[in-house]
Amino acid sequence: MEEFWTPLWLSSKLASITTLLLFGLAIPIVYGLSMKVFLGKSILKAIIALPLILPPSVLGFYLLLAFQPNSTLGIFWSTLFDTRLAFSFEGILIASVIFSFPFMVNPILSAIENLPTSLSEASYSLGKTKWQTFVKVLLPNIRPSIISAAILTFAHTIGEFGVILMIGGNIPGETRVASIAIFHELESMNYEMANQYAAVLLGFSFFVLLLVQLIQKNPTRPIIC
Repeated sequence: MEEFWTPLWLSSKLASITTLLLFGLAIPIVYGLSMKVFLGKSILKAIIALPLILPPSVLGFYLLLAFQPNSTLGIFWSTLFDTRLAFSFEGILIASVIFSFPFMVNPILSAIENLPTSLSEASYSLGKTKWQTFVKVLLPNIRPSIISAAILTFAHTIGEFGVILMIGGNIPGETRVASIAIFHELESMNYEMANQYAAVLLGFSFFVLLLVQLIQKNPTRPIIC
């Protein structure tokens, strides 16, 4: 029984850490993209959104090249932490952060950009700075979008297969997350076990979609602090 739950635990661990890291990264990036004017903003937005349309095999291939032991990043990581990036939990964590990045950033940025400008103008008239306006006025007014972005990021990481397989392989207890476990059980002709993992992920996916719809049906009222 413990062997069955290990991939599910690894998936939950990977998705939780990825979501927390991406939330911390997304807030300052969304602030810069929504509140600042600078050259190359459109290019930066395109780069952030690239994993949405980029085939996982392409991203996985380039990340694998970057993570190999004799690469600059691989040597730096090995020197700093005395461990490898490729075929490790740390490697699939970094890959997940990159691959799930737009699922956190884009919903928050889109919600910020669709807020009425009167909110920002009212905040500025009260003497608030751009950062204070962003944190105390704009973010509270898009709370449902922030929650939805976090849920979608978590769910996307749980279900990711291609990039995880290319970067982490199929190492029990380290990189064999639930999606990889299904593939492993199918290769082993163990359809019953594969069905159990698939049923868990199916139920989780349905719950996530239902939760996001419920959150989006309850928008917050305009807030000015």
